[in-house]
Amino acid sequence: MGAQNWHFLILTYLLLSFPSTSLSTSGSPVHHDWRREAIEVEGGPGSVVWVVQLSDLHFSVFHPDRASDFRRYVGPALSVIKPSLVLITGDLTDGKSKDLLTMKLGEREWIEYENATREVILTSGLDERIFYDLRGNHDSFGVPVQGGTNDFYEKYSINARLGRNGNVQSVTLKTREGKHLFVGIDSTLATAGLRGPTNLFGHPTDQLLETIDKALSEWDNSNQFVTSQVTKVVFGHFPLSFTALTETQRNLKEVFLKHSISAYICGHLHARFGRNLKRHHLKSQNEYVQYNMHESTREVYINETEGCQKKNKEIKEFWEWEMGDWRKRRSFRILAIDSGDVSFVDVDFKYGSRDIIIVPTFPLDSRIMQRISSTNDFMCQNKETGKFETIRALVFSKHQIASVVVKVYDYRSGTLNLVLDSEMKKMEAKESKRGELYFVPWNWRAFVDPSPNRYWLKIEATDITGDTVSSPLKPFSINGLSSKMSWSWTEFMVMGCQWAAIYWPALWVIFAIAFLFLLVQKIALAFLKNHNIRGKNYKEYLISGLVCLFTELPRISTIWSILFGYLLYLLLLPWFFGYAITEDGNLMYMTYRGWSDATLNGVSEGTGVGFPDVMVIALPHLVWVVLPAILVMASLAAERSVYRIVFLSLTGKKEDDNGRESNSGGIKGHLWSGRWIRKFLLVVSIAIVWKHWKQCRALVKAYEINPFIHAPVYCFFIPALLAFCIYKTSSI
Repeated sequence: MGAQNWHFLILTYLLLSFPSTSLSTSGSPVHHDWRREAIEVEGGPGSVVWVVQLSDLHFSVFHPDRASDFRRYVGPALSVIKPSLVLITGDLTDGKSKDLLTMKLGEREWIEYENATREVILTSGLDERIFYDLRGNHDSFGVPVQGGTNDFYEKYSINARLGRNGNVQSVTLKTREGKHLFVGIDSTLATAGLRGPTNLFGHPTDQLLETIDKALSEWDNSNQFVTSQVTKVVFGHFPLSFTALTETQRNLKEVFLKHSISAYICGHLHARFGRNLKRHHLKSQNEYVQYNMHESTREVYINETEGCQKKNKEIKEFWEWEMGDWRKRRSFRILAIDSGDVSFVDVDFKYGSRDIIIVPTFPLDSRIMQRISSTNDFMCQNKETGKFETIRALVFSKHQIASVVVKVYDYRSGTLNLVLDSEMKKMEAKESKRGELYFVPWNWRAFVDPSPNRYWLKIEATDITGDTVSSPLKPFSINGLSSKMSWSWTEFMVMGCQWAAIYWPALWVIFAIAFLFLLVQKIALAFLKNHNIRGKNYKEYLISGLVCLFTELPRISTIWSILFGYLLYLLLLPWFFGYAITEDGNLMYMTYRGWSDATLNGVSEGTGVGFPDVMVIALPHLVWVVLPAILVMASLAAERSVYRIVFLSLTGKKEDDNGRESNSGGIKGHLWSGRWIRKFLLVVSIAIVWKHWKQCRALVKAYEINPFIHAPVYCFFIPALLAFCIYKTSSI
């Protein structure tokens, strides 16, 4: 066996023996404080509370309209709505340069945020203590340690001004009907705030999950409210699809299911991915993907003979509702809780203010209602349950409301037929009013139907100026049947895929494809080394091309060996070095397993800081640069061999003659005018290099990289090897 074959076997052994286990992110201990507050909700209507959510404000010195619109619209809207809470779920500032490539916090943006929120609070007339703002990934760009001098969130945020310094914030709204518990969570990377783009995921820890568990258990053993209803809502920045696992492979979902929260409301994704970024969660065995908005399960009913006392223990489900963004859409959400039922309406101020906003609170939209508990509420109702007796809606208006009308349509025939048209009355309250709740009694039993899409609801409100606004048509199901609604492709990609779980298998599949392609070429060449491939017609040329695709690149042993070595380099060595946190901090290096540094915040760090966030660099490089480059180089080698066959068949020369003439310089030939496949491959090569150049440029800007010093292999290897392969295959 020759030295070259021994070299090949050694490389293969190194590949197969390389470990495939993930290293967990470790770091300095982080203390997750738990801040508890309670608010007595006074005034009518007593059965309903409502809060406002905003997210992804992205205040930027390069886009001052975001802050100016926030001042113009949010303050006046809050003064009319009078919510019990205002929740701002992350990405308060943008932290990006004008070209969007450099990502680090800027104090000017934070000063603008502080001034804007103070002005909005003053305009709204609301108590500052009902405002909660959480940290998003943009609010931690380039922060070496939370609470340090570069952490402007701890200096300018509302939570900081009010002394809320923990990672978990708990506030309970108390009413005569019961309690409504809201728990806010900050799951940004606690060890250090990496710069983007490798700061994309939420990173909860086991300790944070324990704190959330305790916060959600706050009223579980309360004797005072043992018979009262406790509605639980969690708010945070990161959707679960972009939340990593903890050190012990636990996740937020299991904590939320344990406590049967009603909803988890979040931001992060923005509305550009779709308007149906909603996901229903049940206990599922599939940890990678959920193919539809409603997690598949059989409908569960409670038999009346078994009693309904234990239904709460059996219900393990919750909704996840991403709300869009203020950055582009000027999105604004009102979330209402009516007798334990949670509903919401999203409005936007992109085209100006809204004089009238309608929030139907019952019946619920059958597309986003709880699949199990809603059915059980219907099955387990008793004489004391009055929530079915009336249709109800909150109406907020700048001017006095003249009339509110509810319309119900029957869609059984495929067209909307009006079956109920009734004027609603305003619910009077002895005490001061927080808002206007309108209602109308109805014969709800007449609308019980096995189809969740048969009946549709619309509410129209008219103020004294004559302005009329209608709520969007929505299906409802009195008996709690869930209407299915599908995601678009982009919505599925960002909400249905659990990217933290997908990254690892996806990475190894890509590496396996690359290595197998090269190894199969080597094996095929060994079997077909002495086999002469010729062609007489189009079909034979096509077969010859396919055979050459798997045999010709190893003939150029230099290119094949370098490619194989480059793949091993990507597995074993740092891809590049950069300032992942601050330009005056430690120089770190990145691998497919994350960022690593000798010391980080004075604590020894293992590889894996920013895992799986580094997937935004690793996967695009492998999918759009490495794999296409390997395929193009193999195709260039195959094209040369096939064209040699064509050339010899046209000239009548023998291959050995051609070899002698080529060696002596007699037949040299770019033969540019006829090699159309080669022309196409050269265009593809240019596209690969262009894509790679854009990625390298982004990394140079993002991490203060000198490509010649910090990333020579990453930036220049593929373009150089493509150029070398083009040169080697230019002659026949």
